[in-house]
Amino acid sequence: MAQDTRPLANSELPEDASFNLKLPTRYNFDRVFAIATWGATIFGLIVLAILLFDVLVDGLLRLDWQFLTSYTSRRASSAGILAPLAGSIWLLVLVAIISFPLGVGAGIFLEEYATDNWLTRLIEINIANLAAVPSIIYGLLGLAVFVRWMSPITGGRSILAGALTLSLLILPIIIVATREALRAIPSSLRQAGYALGATRWQVIREQIFPIALPGILTGTILALSRAIGETAPLIVVGALSFITATPSGLQSPFTALPIQIYDWVSRPQKAFQENAAAAIIVLMIVLLLMNATAIALRNKYQKNR
Repeated sequence: MAQDTRPLANSELPEDASFNLKLPTRYNFDRVFAIATWGATIFGLIVLAILLFDVLVDGLLRLDWQFLTSYTSRRASSAGILAPLAGSIWLLVLVAIISFPLGVGAGIFLEEYATDNWLTRLIEINIANLAAVPSIIYGLLGLAVFVRWMSPITGGRSILAGALTLSLLILPIIIVATREALRAIPSSLRQAGYALGATRWQVIREQIFPIALPGILTGTILALSRAIGETAPLIVVGALSFITATPSGLQSPFTALPIQIYDWVSRPQKAFQENAAAAIIVLMIVLLLMNATAIALRNKYQKNR
């Protein structure tokens, strides 16, 4: 009896054999996706390197001690960034003091204490929406509330009004990051604490919060990095582009590095463009120092887990 030697169609193959025939195609798709992601990463790094190189070439020669310790001036050669640098540091410290406890506290309440009802869901939806609102909207809100309505407390167009406005801007980011960090902790750890007789606050304080803190700090780093580089809200609440004094209190007038950079970039003279590049370098150094401090704290708590 003759044996049938014709090849089997895919539909006639056993299920395992048909699956094996599709494997090369699936691996090819994986390779294409890996190449595409590597290409996107390399392209982004190349663009970033070009921008950094351009800024460093224009600004390094202008960056000296006189530039750091002088006030702004109409003459580019004698202009400095003492006032905007001091204003940015004031803003960074105030925003961290205001936004971190409020954002973390709100995140802990919504994740650990709040019941699942229509009000909680409404608050969660609004927090997620507020994280995507353009920063200029927060500037208009800060102008109406902190500059005008709360002027007896904030002093009007002051550094406190600017810090409160930026705190509103980053609060949704910190709240979302806090909730995600808390949600990543297994519920069995909470149940173990309750089984030993601990209260909810004791479990959160002694067990949950220390474990979640590295993730919370990561979200806070990103939020503060966004706040320190914002320009539009500060312009709306009244940050000055020309000021010859550093802040002496919470109600002092102020400026910040992004405002000064924007002012210098808008001028046609090449000397002011070089000043702007030097100010950008200083702003990046401030951001790196802030991020390094927060990362060191995060790593410290990760080792203690």
